[in-house]
Amino acid sequence: MAVYTPVSAEVLAEFLARYDVGELVSAKGIAEGVENTNYLVDTTTGRFILTLYEKRVEGGDLPYFMALLDHLAARGNPVPPAIKDRSGTAIQTLEGRPACLIKFLSGVSVSHPTAAQARAAGVAMADMHAALADFPETRANSMGVETWAPLFERCGRSLDAIAPGLYDDLGFAIDRVVGAWPQATLDTVTIHADLFPDNVLMRGDAVSGLIDFYFACTDLRVYDLAIMHSAWAFDATGAHYDAAIGDALTAGYEQRFPLSSVEQAAFPTLASGACIRFALSRAWDWLNTPADALVTRKDPLAYVRRLSHYAPELVKRTR
Repeated sequence: MAVYTPVSAEVLAEFLARYDVGELVSAKGIAEGVENTNYLVDTTTGRFILTLYEKRVEGGDLPYFMALLDHLAARGNPVPPAIKDRSGTAIQTLEGRPACLIKFLSGVSVSHPTAAQARAAGVAMADMHAALADFPETRANSMGVETWAPLFERCGRSLDAIAPGLYDDLGFAIDRVVGAWPQATLDTVTIHADLFPDNVLMRGDAVSGLIDFYFACTDLRVYDLAIMHSAWAFDATGAHYDAAIGDALTAGYEQRFPLSSVEQAAFPTLASGACIRFALSRAWDWLNTPADALVTRKDPLAYVRRLSHYAPELVKRTR
């Protein structure tokens, strides 16, 4: 979450008048994240999230995301569907951007999850995958394996401004991981593709919300677990791996979807791919985030360090 597009109180009050949600009391921009503009909105009837979709989220994809959230919510998953206005419309336009008013879910995102919380999050991912077994719509992964080399070339030698030698290191890793990608041998389903700790809301050891589905797509089911594992099982620097967290997360997921021998063998490659994907997107944002954006940039090197855990032979240097 972030704030790229300012919305005045007057414009927001007029926008809310389309809904049966009461009158505006307060609104605060949310700086965390890098994808969209988000406000925490309080009205006389409750609390909501207002999201304005920026360039990385295509307006044409929003019906897919809304249908996905409705599907999951109808099956009891703790997700926040968009709220429809009095005419039954969920997707609006605000300040020239597609926008939605979204149900607020209580809970907190934990910075340092416990093993019990990681296990609960793994169970929640498995429940989500099970609920999506009959979801009929599909969407290509906008940050899938075929996009990494083009994004890498767009970053170019500017990567070395982040760390000397980063261009060569990532180029070497991309060649090896893309060449080994197990696309034809694993189950393909609808995945979240971004289930970091800050996209899981907790109340104690229980999951109270799964949020930010704007990278959801059709891709390898176990790749979703690999992304989650790479996000949860390391400290913020990516230098320190916590086996207890990683094992608990996987154990929770395997309560419903035990990993086959083929999936276990592919897991290091999938996790390495997750590291490459997020190192690249973070590097692009690091190099291109507007100076005046209210946004917290994330360190791309934290994912290069994670790559050293899953496939040390792919990274020539310790960063």
